Amino acid sequence: MVLECGKRDGFKRRATVVSQLTRASRMRSKLQTALEASVLEIEDVSHQHAGHAAMREGANSNGETHFNLIVVSPKFEGQSLVKRHRMVYDALADELQSGLHALSIVAKTPQEIVLNPK
Repeated sequence: MVLECGKRDGFKRRATVVSQLTRASRMRSKLQTALEASVLEIEDVSHQHAGHAAMREGANSNGETHFNLIVVSPKFEGQSLVKRHRMVYDALADELQSGLHALSIVAKTPQEIVLNPK
């Protein structure tokens, strides 16, 4: 998409607008901002759920409905597993309202990765 931005000295200036980022890109940005992750892996596994209702009904989701996440963040320090997952869900609230259907979440602190790298 190209938008006309106005004229200057008789020439039209143009700005190219990125039409839409992928859901994975938006998720990466939101999670990085909210959690300051040192490790952030996002795997789109939507293809494994091709026949599910969420895939058929999610016409505006471009098929990006199911993801596996690995998040390592110092903000998880002292938080229970349930609280860590809530932090991820809170960061992705907009995506969950617009077609994101399922997440598989591994949420660790940097210290947990050092002590138990599995």
